[in-house]
Amino acid sequence: MVGQLGHPRPVIRLGAEDAGEVLTLQRAAYVTEARAHDDWDLPPLLETLDQTRAALVGLSWGVRENGRLVASVRLTVAGEVGVIGRLVVAPDRQGAGVGGSLLAAVEAAAPSEVTVFRLFTGSKSAGPLHLYAKHGYRETHRTPENNHELVHLEKARVRPPE
Repeated sequence: MVGQLGHPRPVIRLGAEDAGEVLTLQRAAYVTEARAHDDWDLPPLLETLDQTRAALVGLSWGVRENGRLVASVRLTVAGEVGVIGRLVVAPDRQGAGVGGSLLAAVEAAAPSEVTVFRLFTGSKSAGPLHLYAKHGYRETHRTPENNHELVHLEKARVRPPE
């Protein structure tokens, strides 16, 4: 099945009405990150339902499989920069290409003024670091975060030839 953004997985826009499902998915996905970093105060784990609802009013997408939300992501646009955040995949679907499909869909759906994408992840997040490198993201710098570091990455937008 081809999703609404033209990618092989059914990528859909998410809204405030999806907040409960997104928050549940987010918490499940970030438990692995919390363990890896020995940090249970990660912002995605502390986010409230109201905060999730407010965030989903912006640019947010997800992937459903058999009706179940298995991945979600948010995009914030600041001028020419598209900041990708909260890319999460259900633990039982990680490694199956869902995150990569969703990442590609967000890049394709970003407003035309976006010329560069930025994101960050934890220094001990082996899976996400591999995913982002595979999709052309390169490390720009690191910042301290509790007992680990945040790895900041970016990628120039690649536009298809006209």
